Amino acid sequence: MNFRHLFASLSFLGTEALHTPIGSSPFRSRISRISALTANSITSVPSTSLRRRPYSLSLKSKEKMADSNFVNATEKGDIPTFDGSEKAKATDFANYFCSYAQLYHQKQMLADHNRMAAYHSAIMGNADAFKDKVVMDVGTGSGILAVWAAQAGAKRVYAVEYTNMASHARSLMEANGVADIVTVIQGAVEDIELPFEEHNLQPESDSEDSKYQVVDIIISEWMGYFLLRESMLDSLIRARDKFLKPKTGLMFPSHTTMYLSPIHDEEERKISNHEYGGAMNEWSEFVESTKSVYGVNMGVLAKDYEREQKEYYLLSSRWAELPANAVLATPAMVKQLDMCTCTLADSKGLFSGDPNTEFDFEVVSDDNPGAIISGYAGWFTADFKSRTDEEGKGAPLLSNPAFLSTGPENGYTHWGQQVFHLLSSIPLIQGETTRLQGSLEMTRSKENARLYNCRIRYSSTRRKAGESKDGKVLMKGGVVEHVYQIP
Repeated sequence: MNFRHLFASLSFLGTEALHTPIGSSPFRSRISRISALTANSITSVPSTSLRRRPYSLSLKSKEKMADSNFVNATEKGDIPTFDGSEKAKATDFANYFCSYAQLYHQKQMLADHNRMAAYHSAIMGNADAFKDKVVMDVGTGSGILAVWAAQAGAKRVYAVEYTNMASHARSLMEANGVADIVTVIQGAVEDIELPFEEHNLQPESDSEDSKYQVVDIIISEWMGYFLLRESMLDSLIRARDKFLKPKTGLMFPSHTTMYLSPIHDEEERKISNHEYGGAMNEWSEFVESTKSVYGVNMGVLAKDYEREQKEYYLLSSRWAELPANAVLATPAMVKQLDMCTCTLADSKGLFSGDPNTEFDFEVVSDDNPGAIISGYAGWFTADFKSRTDEEGKGAPLLSNPAFLSTGPENGYTHWGQQVFHLLSSIPLIQGETTRLQGSLEMTRSKENARLYNCRIRYSSTRRKAGESKDGKVLMKGGVVEHVYQIP
């Protein structure tokens, strides 16, 4: 869905951040970071959520949803658009959906040419797959993907949009001569119904279970930072299971993959540390001033204040547009999704024991002169290709596959990369190889099911460059573990 990617940053930062360009992410600005500590408008996630305790897991099934206007989750820890109370849905709209209705936000997405080129190539380059087909665009936003689907020859296109951006989408259809093909439906995709009888929509089979499965292709730009953030995948999966023809239907994109790599980003890491140090110095001065001027000792709150600042400045991921040479080792695939078969459980994150969540990086100092291991970065890719699952072996083949990467090698995208800075960098010694072994977990925040926390656990060793991977070790560090919030 079109501008959901900046939601948390905007709602955390308040109205000032609504006009912060994506390319200069709010979390790269010192002023914006400090402003975020005080932003707490009625339509934003409260500032305490921005600095929540690390590694907050989803609500347990027996736990009640907190009696708060700002808990953006159902009692089961799911996004509220499905099976959520009216209160939860209202909170989700205020915290998440309402910002989509701004054309300014839509423009930022549409100005991402790597994004636009990938979707345009996927749709227009496979016009034969769209000809005379029924298409659904989940989270249509301004409606540009729906326009392309119609231009590619689709018989019917249903453009689903939850916000009032739907009215702009209807105008776009009229202006581009496709209003007779594209029907804009305003509402949550979990709740809407298609005009089955009016448009004579036919399912793949006559069974009762498949009577709603009339859509040939679902297109959606649902991906958030590090792929999963914002949890829109839940809505897409429910739309797929309800509306897509199971044997011949296509998903655009068809497959997505998450990557992790150690990176050099020392300047930004030092800025974060400097800002953290400045915040603590200001606290010390504040405590002394309050005691001497007003006779009240605030020192008892020092530990809690330090925890807040550490979580905010040092243990929050940062949006970055890294250069290609910032990547210090071959990126590791940490999760791969087939959009025709992935489940709601898959959308909830990466858990200990899942395939590919453990990593083993080799950082060769001679290949990275002058570099320092500053942290890790995560990004994703999206494929638009033929189905690979067994049930879809009879589905139409795509003659012109398309590909989108949000990695450093591909230049700017509005998604950028999510950077997890180390609290202490790891030096690279000339003529030696540093090995990083560890694991990544990614789970939804308890307070907001659209946001995630990441646990990164690793240890480092060093050996001579010519030594075998399991050869003589010159240095062995202890296990380091940090939990970062993806705000």
